Amino acid sequence: MKPLQVKTDRTDRFFWAALIPLLLIVLGTLGYALIEGWSLFDALYMTIITLTTVGYKEVHEMSPAGQAFTMLLSLGGVFMLFYAATAIASAVVSGQIIDFLGSRRMERSLAELKGHMIVCGFGRMGRRVCQEFSAKGMPFVVIDRQAELFDRFELPHGIAIDGDAASDEVLERVGVRRAKTLVSVAASDADNLYITMSARLLNDKLFIVARADDERSEQKLLRAGASRVVSPYVIGGHRMAQAVLRPTVVDFLELATRTEHLALNIEEARLAESSPLVGVSLEKSLIRQEHGLIVVAIKQRAERMLFNPSADTLLEAGDILIMIGGRNELDRVAAIARGEA
Repeated sequence: MKPLQVKTDRTDRFFWAALIPLLLIVLGTLGYALIEGWSLFDALYMTIITLTTVGYKEVHEMSPAGQAFTMLLSLGGVFMLFYAATAIASAVVSGQIIDFLGSRRMERSLAELKGHMIVCGFGRMGRRVCQEFSAKGMPFVVIDRQAELFDRFELPHGIAIDGDAASDEVLERVGVRRAKTLVSVAASDADNLYITMSARLLNDKLFIVARADDERSEQKLLRAGASRVVSPYVIGGHRMAQAVLRPTVVDFLELATRTEHLALNIEEARLAESSPLVGVSLEKSLIRQEHGLIVVAIKQRAERMLFNPSADTLLEAGDILIMIGGRNELDRVAAIARGEA
């Protein structure tokens, strides 16, 4: 799906210009039917020959009121049709028709989205987040006030929206009530705070990840409704220190967390109620024996993280398995965990 950009002011002008002829035909038809008492077909015929100025004879004799209406329809219709024709011609030359058709198609695509991701901000970090979602084949919508940032937006599975992510109207438009996750990576902590508050009020089940440049903003974002807060400078500083202290460990984590690496990945999978793994011990689940995966940890329902779980650990619905292994096998076990295989 090719991403499209909204240009509401231009597309609305074309829409109204294209609607003018239809409105004139409806107005003329109803006018003749009410004033002269003609059938709708005769009234429609009279309206068409009047607006097109072809000069055919009237279908019936007209009353003075009908003649006055014809004069008004002729004069007003000519000027309005001329305006509509000019606007449509301008739209063809300037490319507004493409924008109009594109925006209509985009609106349909937005209406069909469900369980998608919303990214607020298309700066350096937002661009990277979108690239990761696109690489995973996950549908997403990205919002930014700076329309020029989308000039070369060519990521598949994504829709680009020029707008204010803090606006309830924009969030509603991109389907925040149907979305699965919202990532707020705007330029300032204040913007991220406002976006988080707005999104949380619209969808209390939404998983929200917010960026915080200032460590003091972390608690504010959490209180505003963020599920997770990420501080790029804290993470970057820690990563650089670990690259010096534990370079091999950093290399391993870098290798395992890159989605394009098929030989080794770290992935998580939540056990659904319908999963055949529920109620089975880790040993009898055959995750290691049949799929060659290593379960390094289990996050249980009580938010308890169980590291290096023993073979007799009983798996329960809602548990999140953190596994290491090949990409294909991870995907297969994730499908089993969701009850889809």
